[in-house]
Amino acid sequence: MAYIGLGANLGEREAMLREAVVRLAALGAVRAVSSLYETEPVGYADQPAFLNAAVALETALSPDEIVRRLLAIEHDLGRVRTFRNAPRTLDLDLLLLDGLVSAAPGATVPHPRMHERAFVLVPLAEIAPSVIHPTLHRSIAELANALPDRSGVRPFVRPGWERGSLE
Repeated sequence: MAYIGLGANLGEREAMLREAVVRLAALGAVRAVSSLYETEPVGYADQPAFLNAAVALETALSPDEIVRRLLAIEHDLGRVRTFRNAPRTLDLDLLLLDGLVSAAPGATVPHPRMHERAFVLVPLAEIAPSVIHPTLHRSIAELANALPDRSGVRPFVRPGWERGSLE
């Protein structure tokens, strides 16, 4: 099982995340989709708020192949990389993959900063609370609950995107 973090803060954010979930289904079977969360930007603050979500994807692809395909989806949906933490139409990150630990360039799992980021852990804890982080040996729910501040992560309620509505 691969866990993917999704984010968008330019254009039609919700539509972009919906399309990303549809395209992720081409990589395997989408088993769970979190609710949407509106989040404050991290790193570069002078940009619009993000919408974030998490997806559980059953796939046989390798980490390298997953990352390659995530980057292709981002590109196909208009992402242009300008600078670190820049605004973006779509961001897809491989967070976890079957307890695998790999430091392969470009395909590091678990994601090296996921345990510090409420915008990752809150949606991920919704769909995978008991999954154990393979290097920190704590559940995703424990990591989310240990965050010092989750105030920048707010539920984003829109009809038609309820948890699991795109599974």
